[in-house]
Amino acid sequence: MSGATFTISDTGSRGALFNTVVVPPGQAAVLSIGTTVKRPPVDGQTVIGIRDMAHLSLSYDHRLVDGADAARYLTTVKSLLEAAAFAAELLPVADS
Repeated sequence: MSGATFTISDTGSRGALFNTVVVPPGQAAVLSIGTTVKRPPVDGQTVIGIRDMAHLSLSYDHRLVDGADAARYLTTVKSLLEAAAFAAELLPVADS
């Protein structure tokens, strides 16, 4: 592939919890996804539950991408992953 401007790096596939990657020449940004681990986060203010969690880090070229836009992008990705709004597309329900 050539001519890309955005890269997704799955450093978690090798067991890395989190990683900050350097944006390669010719790219605008890199989203790095760490390994998925079970953690006990607090939902709301009173409920603790075991959840699969992963660190996301976004590295970007400040000459091309405004920091506020990058933060909004990462927040949107986080929200989509937490809502699992894509689950039906990834795991179709088998017919009985």
